[in-house]
Amino acid sequence: MRKVYLDHNATTPVDPLVLEAMLPYYREYFGNPSSIHEFGRLARKAIDDGRVSAAKLIGAKDVDEIVFTGSGTEADNFALKGAADALKQKGNHIITSAIEHHAVLNVCKALEKSGFKVTYAPVDKSGIVKLDELKKAITDKTILISIMYANNETGVIQPVEEIAKIAKEKGALFHTDAVQAVGKVPIDVSKLGVDLLSASAHKIYGPKGVGFLYIRKGIKPTPILLGGHHEKNRRAGTENVAGIAGFGKAAELALKNMDKDAQRVRSLRDGLEKGILSAIPHTYLNGHPEKRLCTTTNISFEFLEGESIILNLDMEGIAVSTGSACTSGSLEPSHVLTAMGVEAVRSQGSLRFSLGKENTEEDIDYVIKALAPIIERLRKMSPLYKG
Repeated sequence: MRKVYLDHNATTPVDPLVLEAMLPYYREYFGNPSSIHEFGRLARKAIDDGRVSAAKLIGAKDVDEIVFTGSGTEADNFALKGAADALKQKGNHIITSAIEHHAVLNVCKALEKSGFKVTYAPVDKSGIVKLDELKKAITDKTILISIMYANNETGVIQPVEEIAKIAKEKGALFHTDAVQAVGKVPIDVSKLGVDLLSASAHKIYGPKGVGFLYIRKGIKPTPILLGGHHEKNRRAGTENVAGIAGFGKAAELALKNMDKDAQRVRSLRDGLEKGILSAIPHTYLNGHPEKRLCTTTNISFEFLEGESIILNLDMEGIAVSTGSACTSGSLEPSHVLTAMGVEAVRSQGSLRFSLGKENTEEDIDYVIKALAPIIERLRKMSPLYKG
C-alpha cells in the first residue's frame, strides 16, 4: 500500500543530513557544554554554531538574541509569562487573538487567573486579525501583544509587521508565535520589528524537543525555569546539545532551499485543492485563498465528521488531520474555524492537509483518487446528507 504523509504541520520527518549532524553528540562529543574541559568545549561549539544558524534563519543581528528552549510551547510560555512578570508594574493588560495555538491561549488563561486582563482580538472570515479591533483594544495598561505569524490549522499569515508597528507606537511589546512560519517563509525580525519570536525544530525537518525564543536585545523577560546559569541566565537546564546541533542544520537547510521548496510545494498544494474542490461536491476552502503558507490547505466536507474521514484515509495509507495535533481527540469544533465564523456542522467536517518537501505529484493524485469514494460512501451513511 502506498503511504502518503500530509500532516507536516503536526511534525516533519528528520532530514537525513540533520540526523547525521546530531549523531556525534550522542557518542563522541557527549560532554556537558558547561564543562571547561575539551569534552565540554566541543559540546559548547555545537550550541554556538546552532545559535548562529538559528539567528541567520530569522535575520537576527546578534546571536545572543537566540535562547534555546525545549519546545515551541516552552518558548511561547517564556515569552508571555516572562514578559508579563517583567512588566507587571507597568500594566496588566495583554492582547492576543482568538485563533492562537493553545500554547498561547492556555498561558493567557493562566495569566488571567493571576490578575492579568486579556483581550482576544477577533478575526475576519478569512482568518486575518481585524486590526481596527486590535487597535481599539489597546489601553494605557497594555504591556504585551501576542499574535501568531501563521495559523497552524489554516496556514493563514497575519500582518505581523503592521501589528508590530501598532505595538511599538503604543509602547507595548510584541510577540509572535512563528512556529509554523519559521523556515517556510522568509523572516527578518529587524524588518518586522518584533520583540519576541517563538520557533520549533520539528516543524522544519529537525528533531523534537528543541525550540528557541528570539529576544530582541534590551528586552528582559523573567526566566520561567530556574537553576543554573545556562543560556546566559535566561533558561536554566543543561542544553540539548544534539537537538540544537540538529536545529542548526535544519535551519541551514531551510534557509538554503526555502524558495525552491516553496515553489514546488505550492504547486502540489494548489493541485490538491483544485482536485478536491472540483471532484467532490459540498466542499469549501477555509482561510484566505492567497495569504497563507504554501504548505497548508484546510477544507470542509459538508455533512461529515473529520475523524471518520481521517480513519478511512488512514486505511488507505494517507495521513492528514482535523487541525492542531495538540487538540487531537477533542470533540469540540475547531476554535480557529469557529472564530472565523464557520458553522459548527461544517467545521466538524474539516480536514487540514499540510504538505512537505518530499511529497510528489503521484502522492496528490493518489489522495484525490482515494478521497472521492470515501466521501461518497460516508455521506450515504450520514443522516445529515440528503443526496
